[in-house]
Amino acid sequence: MGSAHLNGIWFLEIIHNSMKKNTKTYLLLVIVLGIWGTIGYRIFSSMNPDQQENITIPLQQFKPKDILVRDTFSISENYRDPFLGTLVTPKKEASSNRNLKPVNETPPQKDVRYTGLITDGKTNKKIFFVTINGQQYLMGFKDTIDGITLQSGNPTDVKIEESGRIRTITLQE
Repeated sequence: MGSAHLNGIWFLEIIHNSMKKNTKTYLLLVIVLGIWGTIGYRIFSSMNPDQQENITIPLQQFKPKDILVRDTFSISENYRDPFLGTLVTPKKEASSNRNLKPVNETPPQKDVRYTGLITDGKTNKKIFFVTINGQQYLMGFKDTIDGITLQSGNPTDVKIEESGRIRTITLQE
């Protein structure tokens, strides 16, 4: 009887241990199914945009911040030279009483490019493609656009007059 009793206990221990293992397995199975279910739900809901709710955000009034006056400072030049140990003396500025000659300022030139030519077969009239400040124009001889007059031209270059000065512009490809 003692050995049968021990065999029965041993059998009960095996069943009890197997139940513990099954319980852990079932618990882990529920957790894994919950995680995969959540992932599947999120993927499905992101693929179905019709079910999304419209969110309205209330507009806020713009209120600019007050501008504070900045604190200014100046650097004083009378300090000791860190290497020589002497005080730095400011250099005297050159006198501005010199006779300065006025510089002849030329007016800024416009960006002019010669980009092509068309010739009418019947009348031999030439039409030139001239780009002025990025805008392309069709010009004939003595035409004036934006203060630029086309004086002469050939397939390789054109001569233009701008502010009384004549410039030669070569063909650009």
